[in-house]
Amino acid sequence: MSKYYQPEIETMALEDMQKLQSERLVKQVKHVWDNVPYYRKKMEDKGITPDDIKGIEDLHKLPFITKDDLRECYPYGLLATDLKNCVRIQSTSGTTGKRVVAFYTQNDVDLWEQCCARAITAVGGTNKDVCQVCYGYGLFTGGPGLHGGSHKVGCLTLPMSSGNTERQLQFMTDLGATILCCTPSYAAYLAESINEQGIKDKIKLKAGIFGAEAWSENMRKDIENKLGIKAYDIYGLTEISGPGVSFECEEQTGMHVNEDHFIPEIIDPETLEVLPLGQKGELVFTSITKEGFPLLRYRTKDICVLSREKCSCGRTLIKMAKPMGRSDDMLIIRGVNVFPSQIEEVLIAVGKGNITPNYLITIDRVNNTDTFDLDVEMSESMFSDDVKSIVRVENEIKDKLRSILGLGVGVHLVNPKSITRSEGKAKRVIDKRKI
Repeated sequence: MSKYYQPEIETMALEDMQKLQSERLVKQVKHVWDNVPYYRKKMEDKGITPDDIKGIEDLHKLPFITKDDLRECYPYGLLATDLKNCVRIQSTSGTTGKRVVAFYTQNDVDLWEQCCARAITAVGGTNKDVCQVCYGYGLFTGGPGLHGGSHKVGCLTLPMSSGNTERQLQFMTDLGATILCCTPSYAAYLAESINEQGIKDKIKLKAGIFGAEAWSENMRKDIENKLGIKAYDIYGLTEISGPGVSFECEEQTGMHVNEDHFIPEIIDPETLEVLPLGQKGELVFTSITKEGFPLLRYRTKDICVLSREKCSCGRTLIKMAKPMGRSDDMLIIRGVNVFPSQIEEVLIAVGKGNITPNYLITIDRVNNTDTFDLDVEMSESMFSDDVKSIVRVENEIKDKLRSILGLGVGVHLVNPKSITRSEGKAKRVIDKRKI
């Protein structure tokens, strides 16, 4: 079996790839100009029309798209085709309670699943494998993306979704799963459970595809040792399609970008100038094949490096390093995007004289699972209230955060003036995870 899913693309000569990208970019710019008034106005504001875009050498002329644009255009403002042509949405949380909603035509779904199929094939997946997908299903892109990719490869697909570890292990052993797809923290938890139950000899896993949250090389080695597998990284974001925007190969030294669908750039987040290959900056993507929700020059806020160094796997697709941080204040907790501004909105809504605007988020990783705690200062008047009133407010904050984020948060009302003040920018987040 080939180690490539689409060898003609994955090993394409650079000159041919750039020609393909240019053709698709020109067509895509015309598509959004004709169908998305919001894009057309942004281009007009920069004094450009589709005629100014002759190929990828003109990409830098196009305006950027940011999360703020997605929020302003929610839900249908960036839709680039008639709604009747769309067959699905996927979604992730936004910065102010408004969610990011991405639309997919059937062709969009097919191409996305092909990208995920490339990732599965790159880790050795074939139609003889059993692929256990433990990413969340539903609005989250993780489950649907790898599920579809597994089908494309021809694997027997176990659509487990997240959680219910006993059932995960039962199916893993009974059906002989060989490829595991989930968050790295859940993979580590499964490894611990397998060792605790003494069933490692019943496990047939050979590879894992782990993404949606940050993880270190030490964590990779630990998972590999405990599960007896090779652990591979995968990258994606709902705004662009989902997992499969890029994926690791056997070399495990960065992720190959599916650049026939997504053109990557690195920019200086301050000056917005495009940086040369090898320099660290903010990652920007342009979707050149998406029909329903094509984003041009979308600022991901992820900080990383691009490289065209020759790869021993034979793929010629450009590589991106594992993201090294963010140029904004977004946190990724248990695979969920969390913004401090979302916390602030809830605290303002619940406030009513009970709490102050001072809070502190503490994130840690205990037993390979992210913990998420929130300390909030009580007002002087609340401080003198009875315990029942304090617990009621804590629970109200917990419930509102769970409904917005889909995450459980440990909420603690603390004494007035007990959170350290800063003369400069307030320090709102302590991240103790070693990632």
